Amino acid sequence: MDTGLTDSSDVKPSTNWREELSALLVLGVPMAAAQIVSMLTLTIDLLMISRVGAEEIAAASLALVVNFLLWMIAAGPVMAVTPLVSQALGADKHDYTDVRHSVRMGLWLIVALIPLLVIVIWAMEPLASLMGQDPAIASRARDYMALLAFGWPFMMGVMALRNFLAAINKTTIPFLLILLTAGLNAVFNYILIFGNFGAPKLDLLGAGIASSLAGLCSFVFFIIYIKLDSSACKFDLFKNWHRPDWPRFRDVVKLGWPISVSTIFEGMLFNAGVLLMGVIGVMEMAAYQIGLNVASLAFMVPWGLSMAGAVRIGHAAGAGNLPAAKRAASVCVALSTVTMTILALAIALSPNIITALYVGPDAENDVIRALVIGFLPLAAGFMFFDAIQVAANQLLRGLKDVQIPMVMTGISYWIIGFPVAYYLGLKTDVGANGIWYGLTAGLLAASIFLGARLFWVLWVKRRLRVEN
Repeated sequence: MDTGLTDSSDVKPSTNWREELSALLVLGVPMAAAQIVSMLTLTIDLLMISRVGAEEIAAASLALVVNFLLWMIAAGPVMAVTPLVSQALGADKHDYTDVRHSVRMGLWLIVALIPLLVIVIWAMEPLASLMGQDPAIASRARDYMALLAFGWPFMMGVMALRNFLAAINKTTIPFLLILLTAGLNAVFNYILIFGNFGAPKLDLLGAGIASSLAGLCSFVFFIIYIKLDSSACKFDLFKNWHRPDWPRFRDVVKLGWPISVSTIFEGMLFNAGVLLMGVIGVMEMAAYQIGLNVASLAFMVPWGLSMAGAVRIGHAAGAGNLPAAKRAASVCVALSTVTMTILALAIALSPNIITALYVGPDAENDVIRALVIGFLPLAAGFMFFDAIQVAANQLLRGLKDVQIPMVMTGISYWIIGFPVAYYLGLKTDVGANGIWYGLTAGLLAASIFLGARLFWVLWVKRRLRVEN
């Protein structure tokens, strides 16, 4: 299938700044758009669940903490696909076998994590109660998470396949497939949450079923596309899919586990904020989740651009082209921070408008509405640092530099960020706002550490092969 769109399987590094900017935009804009639409799957859930009630939002927030933890654990092997594939293609764009084995072993690792998924769901209700969460909210969250879990392996599989497609500069059709998935999720939500078209009214449980159905459909769509696309099909990804390649499996694990840990360090700081807010109150917890959802939507733009940057720097590293790698890094960081700054200003200046999208006009929602309006400018305050750290981190991953950045993220988020959030949020009169200040402190530290690491690797040590 030749789509005739702008995707190209050409993976050569750039020779000048304009060429690099053009290549990053062609690759990164659809990836950023796809990230936004992916996030919209959860946003649509929250928007519809918020119409049911505050307790349902709180239960969904708690379940999404667990769902996100599982996503972060699997993120390592999934994200490891990008540098493995892009560097292999940078060295030899016809090395189909090497690429196929990397993708296959990434998918194998996702399957291997399914037993952990079952254990976490079984343990989440008692653990939530031990951490001071409302027992009724914890029970609802467990049921919702159990239904989300059916779609989890498929959505992680989609992410691995998307990373492969990005590495061969195929991003337009994947974006359209993700857009279709979000649309299906919205339709399934409308039917199952509210009981439309003769379906039972399932409220929160309906949202879980809808998300899983959408994930399954998305995985099928990507398999069909890869088999039909004239460039992707050359890799024959699913040939002998049942056969292991244990050396490559170890490569994926070796590269993937520090990425998973780094992602957990960062992501669980934000999710720890959910738990800290839950100690303060249900309304604060629900409002925090809405504010975090808005910030996460904005974050999808620099994240998508930085994922493209990881592909670009991986191609340059595979070809041994240091000047091209420097261009890829510079353009990626600059573009990510500029776009994020624009989005942060828009959020800071329009909290009332954004809040109205999430919270209904009823008087009973006055408290949560006021909290969200107060939280959004605070969320906008850390976005600049968030863009720098994600760009630097993704670029380092494209160079296969993962272990030292892992330590840096641990220090930033849990030695600096969490103590600030905990102390200000629970031990001072600053209260709920203090949790946002803690997030900002962690992201500021990460942007400094990871930015310095990227500069050290490319401009001081001048190396493309990083031995951890």
